[in-house]
Amino acid sequence: MEIKSVEFVKSSAHPRECPPMDRPEYAFIGRSNVGKSSLINMVVGRTKMAKISSTPGKTQLMNHFEINGDDVAVKAGETSWYLTDLPGFGYAKISKSERVKWERTSKQFLEGRKNLLCTMMLVDSRLKPQKVDLEFMAYMGEMGLPFVLVYTKVDKLNKTERAEFQSKYETIMLKQWQKMPPVFITSAVKGDGREELLSFIESTNVLF
Repeated sequence: MEIKSVEFVKSSAHPRECPPMDRPEYAFIGRSNVGKSSLINMVVGRTKMAKISSTPGKTQLMNHFEINGDDVAVKAGETSWYLTDLPGFGYAKISKSERVKWERTSKQFLEGRKNLLCTMMLVDSRLKPQKVDLEFMAYMGEMGLPFVLVYTKVDKLNKTERAEFQSKYETIMLKQWQKMPPVFITSAVKGDGREELLSFIESTNVLF
């Protein structure tokens, strides 16, 4: 897939404010500071589309972007789709009530968006499996919400760590799951995983 255009559509505080469900949609979600904004920018080939901050919890709204929606992309035969940046969950320098509110809003979005073809569940490859990540994936499994597992920041691993991190994660997950979801290994710095993610989105768009 070639990214020919990227346009910010709107930010929404509640699912009812989101754009019409008229095209394929892919949501990006993960714990605060997992590297979500950097990964989104890498995937769409832009440097400042999603705001990057070292402060966990920066994304507080659901941010919709239209990919390949302009006339040039349409004439080239590209399918228009939404990329949605959801608020991070887990640790953030906000109150517990606000964190609960963000998570509730994200779940309402995931369960209510009928055009949502897949959720990109981001996890930090440098960390051992985190309880909050495992619980959120269990929730998506219980609700029958399609998702893929996206490991971030693999450029920060040494050779030994890179060879071992995935099997360690699988050992924990397979205690709960019969099989692993599709997996993508990425680096926003080096561009690892970009083509694989875009190919996945391109092949999934036909399901809409």
